[in-house]
Amino acid sequence: MTSDRSDPAAFKSRVDEVLYAFVAEEAGQLAAIDPALGPVATQVEASVADGKRLRAAFCYWGWRAVGQPDSDALVRAAASMELVHAAAVVHDDLIDESALRHGRPTAHIALRGAVRRRPGAVAAARSLALLVGDLLMGLAGQLFATSGLPAAFVARARPLWSVLARELIAGECLEILRTGDEPDVTASLKVIRYKTAKYTVEHPLLIGGALAGAGERLREGYSAYGLPLGEAFQLRDDLLGLFGDPRRTGKANADDVRGRRPTALLAETWRLAGADDRELLRAALGRRDPDGDGLRAVREVMLRLKAPDRVEAMITARVEEALAVLDSLDVPAPAATALTSLAHSASARLS
Repeated sequence: MTSDRSDPAAFKSRVDEVLYAFVAEEAGQLAAIDPALGPVATQVEASVADGKRLRAAFCYWGWRAVGQPDSDALVRAAASMELVHAAAVVHDDLIDESALRHGRPTAHIALRGAVRRRPGAVAAARSLALLVGDLLMGLAGQLFATSGLPAAFVARARPLWSVLARELIAGECLEILRTGDEPDVTASLKVIRYKTAKYTVEHPLLIGGALAGAGERLREGYSAYGLPLGEAFQLRDDLLGLFGDPRRTGKANADDVRGRRPTALLAETWRLAGADDRELLRAALGRRDPDGDGLRAVREVMLRLKAPDRVEAMITARVEEALAVLDSLDVPAPAATALTSLAHSASARLS
């Protein structure tokens, strides 16, 4: 393997090349059915236009950590993880009524242009976005199955796809069911684990390992490394969602507050808050003034109670836990180096 194959930028370029070509072909076939489908096909392509390709990287290094060599077919299989992510993002933005992603209109907002002259245009655009997400999940399975890896390898990993889907949907459902409840740290962390941590780190690692024939001890190590790291990833996202620079995150700061989402940051704030602060939070959460007093009030309470500092400590503890597990695993040096780097980049990102 040449050294540039381990370079994150070079790996991202390989994944991008696979995704863009595969999705462009599929979107073209969709649009060829009827010209009216053009805007839908455009959103299918737009769904993979951005991303750091972390999930593909974890899948790739799950394969390499077993001792398997670099493989273009494996990169294609790993790229399917990004289509799972694209599907989850379209659905998540729809559920959360988020208007921006990567600084651009989300699918259900962008698709309003295709139905603007029709009755119920907003609902119709949401329905179209739902179907875009469904198609992306189907395309993820297709790309994985046609990656070019031996059929026996693919068969080893195929059962994990149903686990990934079940747990991802469980996390989304739990977030919906717990939105608006009294904030609770334990409940929020469970949402984080199932909605994000597993499909971001643990499942890609396990799928890459299954493709490569990883043994039981290594698979257990992948989970012990992946779960706390995936939680750290989402905890960082919670902080960025409320305190990050929208010019860097590409998302509105107020989404979590406006939607009263069960984030660990809000739950930790609630745990620390006294009666007066809880009353202030009740008044501010869910308000439809996302750039006004409600958002400022919530931020002020969080900062005064040092809730962001506590979440930072939670992130640090989870990254340290993941790295300690990695140190205990007998994996090739390039894989150990890459997984260490991924742990830091996933948890310390700025956007």
